[in-house]
Amino acid sequence: MAETGDSKKEEADYKRLHSFPLIRHTDMPEEMRVETMELCVTACEKFATNNESAAKMIKETMDKKFGSSWHVVIGEGFGFEVTHEVKNLLYMFFGGSLAVCVWKCS
Repeated sequence: MAETGDSKKEEADYKRLHSFPLIRHTDMPEEMRVETMELCVTACEKFATNNESAAKMIKETMDKKFGSSWHVVIGEGFGFEVTHEVKNLLYMFFGGSLAVCVWKCS
């Protein structure tokens, strides 16, 4: 029984430690990068159990703010290869193992 409590505590500590956004790769300008990163964190926290809704929120907001043709993938354990417009890609991790990839292509 003590092991179960310890493992839950360790998992909670892990999530707390990894709740900050970690940018893996980006070529966005500073201002766009900060806005996009904050938007991704907000969406992932708001829709913690529904990645599809979080991706939809990010895509719609990016389309309004920076023009159309934005794409978003949110999940764990995926790979990708995309063609994107220069200075319009962000690949980050949030909450430990949740990855978010946002890019624009038209």
